Amino acid sequence: MKITKAVIPAAGLGTRVLPATKTMPKEMFPIVDKPTIQYIVEEAVAAGITDILIITNRGKGIIEDHFDKSPELESLLEKSGKTEFLEQVRAISDLANITFIRQKEMKGLGHAVLKAKSFVGNEPFAVLYGDGVIVSKTPAIKQLIDCYGEYGEGVVGVKKVAAKDIHKYGSLKVENLHDNVFKCTDMKEKPQTPEEVLSLYSILDRCVLPAEIFEILERTVPGSGGEIQLTDAMREIAISKGMTAVEFEGKRYDIGNKFGILQAQIEVGLNHPETASLLKDYIKNLANSL
Repeated sequence: MKITKAVIPAAGLGTRVLPATKTMPKEMFPIVDKPTIQYIVEEAVAAGITDILIITNRGKGIIEDHFDKSPELESLLEKSGKTEFLEQVRAISDLANITFIRQKEMKGLGHAVLKAKSFVGNEPFAVLYGDGVIVSKTPAIKQLIDCYGEYGEGVVGVKKVAAKDIHKYGSLKVENLHDNVFKCTDMKEKPQTPEEVLSLYSILDRCVLPAEIFEILERTVPGSGGEIQLTDAMREIAISKGMTAVEFEGKRYDIGNKFGILQAQIEVGLNHPETASLLKDYIKNLANSL
């Protein structure tokens, strides 16, 4: 089945990067010249997604404005002959059919995804976390979509994380099938003891899920942090039917923490045609003084 719908949870408060997120959603932090959320939407579109639901909360209307048309700005750019900028601005509002819904209570990622039930219907759908940018040759979510239905119900994008950090993520029980593809048969959200760690593979920012996840989420009790965890609902599918885990190709940037933001700015800037040369020279000169 072709997957054409994607859900982007973007309702988090961004507490790890306060005070910047007091009034600016972390999803709107610029990486060189585009906000984080635009990179994620463009990844989905490049993978064949045509309909996107972005889940926000109070104070994040700026995200909706970014993907809306801007008649005043477009008129100004057109009159001043700035054709290149005009085309860029118009392209943003034409990326996909983008709709929005608010998560009025912060009850966790699972609760946010459940808000997409009527949007998704009975189709499988992609989930791209709103604070995770992945730069890759093949869109990371497409790498997962290509494996959907091959070895089980649903696909999760994974990477290995450091043993000292596994308690911040989810731990998966996996069995390698071939290359970068694994069968996943169990999950543990934020393991707190060595005995709870199933492996150092963790879900990072991308998954493709069957519509049955909504029925499971509706009866999932609050877990880690007192929140409804998406991992807990996916675990039920992993145990009963199995899921596929794909160690995706690409560099992932966590825009939910300060160092991840700096990494994205520098590394994307080093590949941007307008900044690459200047930034490279700047870093070389700076390194001499460190």
